[in-house]
Order: sequence, then C-alpha cells, then structure tokens
Amino acid sequence: MTKARTDEEDIQALAKGGRINVFGFVLRLAARIPFLFIAGRLYGPEALGRFAYAILIVEFAAQLGSLGLRRGLAELLSKEDQPHAHIIADCLLAALVASALGAAFLIALPQFLFPNSGINGLDRFLPLAIFAIVATDIALSALAYKFDILSTVRARAVVEPWTISIAAGILYFYSARDGLILAYVVSLAAALVFALWPLWRSYGLPRGWRPSPTRSLRIARRNLPLAAADAAEWGSRRLDLAILGLFASPAIVGIYYVAQQVASLPQKLKTSFDPILGPVITRNLQTQNYAEIAKQVGQVGFWIIAAQAGIALALGIPGEAVMGLVGPEFVGGAMALTFLLAAEVAAATAVVSESALVYMARHRNLLISIGMLAVQALVSIGLIILVDDLPIKPQHLGLYQAAAVACGLTISLGIGSLIKSRFLSHLLGRTIRVWRWTLLIAVAAAALLGTTIVQVPARFEWVELTIGIPAILGLYSWIIWRWGFGPEDRVLFRKKPD
Repeated sequence: MTKARTDEEDIQALAKGGRINVFGFVLRLAARIPFLFIAGRLYGPEALGRFAYAILIVEFAAQLGSLGLRRGLAELLSKEDQPHAHIIADCLLAALVASALGAAFLIALPQFLFPNSGINGLDRFLPLAIFAIVATDIALSALAYKFDILSTVRARAVVEPWTISIAAGILYFYSARDGLILAYVVSLAAALVFALWPLWRSYGLPRGWRPSPTRSLRIARRNLPLAAADAAEWGSRRLDLAILGLFASPAIVGIYYVAQQVASLPQKLKTSFDPILGPVITRNLQTQNYAEIAKQVGQVGFWIIAAQAGIALALGIPGEAVMGLVGPEFVGGAMALTFLLAAEVAAATAVVSESALVYMARHRNLLISIGMLAVQALVSIGLIILVDDLPIKPQHLGLYQAAAVACGLTISLGIGSLIKSRFLSHLLGRTIRVWRWTLLIAVAAAALLGTTIVQVPARFEWVELTIGIPAILGLYSWIIWRWGFGPEDRVLFRKKPD
C-alpha cells in the first residue's frame, strides 16, 4: 500500500520543483536571447511578425487539442484504478484525435495562419506541428505527476530553445522567408523526443492496452471545461497579439512579439508549477484538507510573485537596452515590454488560485476566464481607439498601439487575479496570503536604484545591462531574503529541512 504523503513532504516537493524551475528559467533566458538576436538581426521585424502570427494560431489549436490534460492528467492518475501507462495512452489518443481535427481545419484554410502574406511551399502543413506540441505537453505532465520536473526543464528550457536558436541561424541561409518557421518545427520535434524517452523509462509501454473510443470520449467530455479554461488563460496571453495584428503592420507585430517573448520568461516560473501543484492539491482535496490547500497556494503564490517582480524590474527598467539587443528597430517596443512584465506579476495570483479552482469549481472558473477575455478585448480596443485620437506622429502610432494592448492585458489580468483569489478563499473558507508588505519595500528600493543607473549617457548603454540588471536583482533579492522570507519560504533554497 502506498504511504500517504505528509504536508511537509508536499512543501518539500513544491520547493524542489521551485528550485529546478528557477534553474530552468536561467537556462531559458540564456537560450532565448540568441534566438531573438538571430531573428531580429537576420530576419527582421516583418518576417518575425509573419512567424509570430502563424505560431499564435497553431499553438491556440494545440491548447484546444490538449483537452486540458496538461493539468487534468494529475486528477486522472490520482483517481483512476487503471495502470498509469494505460491512462496516459488513453489521454494521448483522445488528445491526438482532437488535434487531428484542428490540424485538418487549418491545413484546409491556411489563410488563418498567414492572413497578410502569401502561402508558399510547405506553409500549408505547419499545423502538423500541433501533434508534437500536444504529445510533449501530456508526456511532461505525466512525468511531473511523479515530481520529475527535470525532464520538463531539459525539454523546454534546454533542447527546445537551443534547437530553435541554432536551426534559425542555419536555415536563414536556406530561406530568409521560411527559416524561422522551419526552425520552430525542428525544435518541437527535438523537444518531443526528449519528452517521450523519459516517459517510456518512467511508465513503460502500455502493455495490454487497447484503444477505446468510449474511454477517449469520456476523457474528452470530462476535461472540456478545463480545456476551455486553459485556452482562455492561454488566449489572454495571445489575444493582445491577435488584436494588434488587426490594427498594426507586420513589423509592429514583430516588435511586439519580441517584447512578449522577453516578458514570457518569468511566465514559465508560474506555469511550470501547475503540474506540481496539481497532485498536491488533488491529494488534499480527497481528505478535504482545505487549510493546507490555502497554505500551499499562498506559499507558491508568494514565491512566484517575488521572483516575477524582481525579474520585471531588472528587465523593465533598462527596457530600451534589453530591446536594443535584438536590433535598433526594436527599441521602440520598450514601453510595451514594461506593461507586459507588469502583466506577468498581476497574473500570478490568478494562476495559482486557478490551480485549485480547476478541481473545485471548473465551470465557474471557466466563466470567469471567459469574462476576463471579454474585458481584455474591450479595454485593449478602447485604448487603441484612444491612442488613435492623440496627437502622435504617424511613424510612432504603431508603437503606441502596441503599448495600448499591453496595458489592456495588464488591467484585465489584475482584475482576474482579484476575482479568482477571492473566489478560492470563499470556497476554502480560508484567507490566501500571497502579498506581503516586504514586496512593496523591495520594489521601491530596486526601482530607485534602477532609475538612477539608467540615467547614464546612451553611449554607455552597456552599463544598464552588465551592471544595472545584476544590481537591481541583487538589491531586490537581498531585501526579500532578509525581511520577506520566513522559515517556510527558505525551504525553497535548501534540499532538506533542518
């Protein structure tokens, strides 16, 4: 009989996952910069904008095709009495059938991928990448159920980003128009291999398993609310790009995409906690240990917000220098970058609250998520219309439109966080403590230091990157560590409790 995990072991598992995720973030940062540099310097904003819009549609279809199993798989594995390998096989079959429907639709209507450019070569078959995305997500979620986060870091933070960076540089000499898309497909294939291999070693082959349309349909029906919630949450991070694409040129979309990629780095810190929180929360739900769920959500929420706020300050204050690394045409996207980094901090509370809501009130959580998408669309379009009426030079209008949609995203995510955290507190009957006053002190001190550093003359811009970023992070981290972290927070930085 399997020994029940204790609350202390759950916190240890969350802390271990947090340590690995921080390490993975550093690796992602190291790999993402070369890709953005190659894409910006070699391909330029227009080709980058075409690439960004195409993969936006493909990844949205993949979100729907995954049927919410990135988070729902943990619940199935903890409740079903079938062999785990059989459950994973059923989930893969259900998700791949759903993915086939989405891929077939986009292959038949490739104009959805490339609305502002011609369709050439193998462009039509880009939706086949949906299968790789979905299979990789499910495989890594199954591994995370056994607290194997290292495989996720290896596939997502090492193999995938470094492959796309290297392939983009090589394939530029094959096709300056299609090199980015081809590199993207190569990186997905490489990540899939590095997800399936540890999956096989951990769970083995599903011996004796037989495909069952009935089981697959039951999995799909059960996870539809979670799939819709995942798509809504994911869409909230891409709706801004889709709206901007309707109003701005491909070059502006390319500049915004770079800002979005830089800002999405801290997003990985919280989304990669989902597979770890899932098993912990489902176990406590079975015993109705609501106090522990509130404690774990608050604990992880504080870790994520503390890390994201520091990263947002370090990348946002010297934003022009960060965007300038990609190319001089991208410097104007610094204002959008600032709003996008603030959006990641605003969204953290909603994401950790949703880790429990998807199991406790999935339909109401879905309605909240859809409502926030509507708010985001209305606010973003309203701000764009407002910007159009301002006395702005025509050559700068697109950059202000980019900042407007990023601001709309920040506002909607902040409202969503407030609503979802209050709703979860009501369901649990417990207060969820995520924010702490030390955060405001650390932010104020780091912002003051950063504002002073960026006053250097333009010819010394390198000082902002080499000295400014480490100094901002160092001061912020010291304040958080000295006055913000208690004994339970410090477990994040040690392998065993005292």
